[in-house]
Amino acid sequence: MESKLHLDFSKVERARASARRIALDTQAFIDLHTTVTVERAVCRLLGIDGVNESEVPLPNVVVDHMMERDILSLGAAYCIGNAMISTGLSPQGVAEAINNGAIDLATIESNHINDIRKAIMPVAKAFTERIKGNVAKRNEFLREYGDKEGPYLYVIVATGNIYEDITQAKAAAKQGADVIAVIRTTGQSLLDYVPYGATTEGFGGTYATQENFRLMRAALDEVGIEEKRYIRLCNYCSGLCMPEIAAMGALERLDVMLNDALYGILFRDINMQRTLVDQYFSRVINSYAGVIINTGEDNYLTTADAVEEAHTVLASQFLNEQFALCAGLPEKQQGLGHAFEITPDLENGFLYELAQAQMAREIFPNAPLKYMPPTKFMTGNIFRGHVQDALFNMVTILTGQKIHLLGMLTEAIHTPFMSDRALAIENAQYIFRTMADLGNEITFKDGGIMEKRADQVLTKAMVLLEEIEQMGLFATLEKGIFADIKRMRDAGKGLDGVVSKEENYFNPFVELMSGGIN
Repeated sequence: MESKLHLDFSKVERARASARRIALDTQAFIDLHTTVTVERAVCRLLGIDGVNESEVPLPNVVVDHMMERDILSLGAAYCIGNAMISTGLSPQGVAEAINNGAIDLATIESNHINDIRKAIMPVAKAFTERIKGNVAKRNEFLREYGDKEGPYLYVIVATGNIYEDITQAKAAAKQGADVIAVIRTTGQSLLDYVPYGATTEGFGGTYATQENFRLMRAALDEVGIEEKRYIRLCNYCSGLCMPEIAAMGALERLDVMLNDALYGILFRDINMQRTLVDQYFSRVINSYAGVIINTGEDNYLTTADAVEEAHTVLASQFLNEQFALCAGLPEKQQGLGHAFEITPDLENGFLYELAQAQMAREIFPNAPLKYMPPTKFMTGNIFRGHVQDALFNMVTILTGQKIHLLGMLTEAIHTPFMSDRALAIENAQYIFRTMADLGNEITFKDGGIMEKRADQVLTKAMVLLEEIEQMGLFATLEKGIFADIKRMRDAGKGLDGVVSKEENYFNPFVELMSGGIN
């Protein structure tokens, strides 16, 4: 891609090289550790499902049992495989026996590691085959209906009731939405378990459960067949159960997942060690399942100034890219995030927004960039808000953003009505249609405002990444470099769920899923 902004790509490569070294340095820590939710995800991928008489999910029952006996460092696959050999039970049977007190994983005599692997790998392969079948089903739909050229129109549903969400999602799809995001209920990211079954109560969103995923997937397939379009389903693969939700999404054919390497640390005060280990396995799963991840750099601009801190957004995009590559997630599945969040009161603010978006497109040419609408400076004035959204829509089509989160004229007033979504879709479709090729028809002034702005942001991002490389990522987060938020290495939620791996530890799904589906 020829750079309209005349970017200095030697700076891009310096920034990317620093980000790569930061990610590899952090990966060395990740490889030595596991977490309770990584092991619960392994349990889920081995077929352990359901809840006990106290409504505790059986994956939690198994992993809590292992934690209490100080054997989590061996890994769920090792302990369950060992129990399968000794008892003849399936993984589900082992979980149920643990729950009723019939077996104690810590007292079962250890079998040879080769025998344990021989017991567990066929079960693991069966579930990876199920995920592979979901990928094939998605590809079958896309072959039959084709995939959309240009931006995907992404809308949210957030009623708290999965059945009402389905009604709204189907309406949005018929109005032209390409991606339906089911917003997760407030606070679920801080639950260290995944609720079970279909849910009808939630605040600001709906619980992410495997049954809710299944119900919404079936509904969107139904309307997709009617409309002869494949409708993508998005949910939130973040928080204390990040890899478990990735596993559930893979098993139920979700297509898009909010999945950032740093978001939980900065915005949910989840311990950085926990998050960095969890994000790795979640991205291994998402990669294999063909899921596009959405990263959360747009959130930085809710707490920090979009002009002054734009370089931190770019630096985080570089880091998310490299962490994703470490997990085998290809560029075509990296929905790196940014947002249209500069105050409308700033002279030439639109030029700065356009420069930032064009810069992201040129630096990450193969990524389906995720672009967020204005929210911070929406006032409740629906007429001005609709214009702000229109300007945002213009930037998307001019710069080739791919995942376009529709702005709502009633932002800052209430959760959108179906009519609000219809107006937002109509606004975007009008602009995308009438400006379809405008981006290819215009050039930017040499030495102009946009070119200078892009170079300034790139240079500052490069310098910041080189500083992070010297400090290390953990120390950087402690200093509050990102989003003006400081977090401590040994503080935050979930630290007690991080353990060092023992010599015989293995995760069959990292082995089976690495390299993607051939």
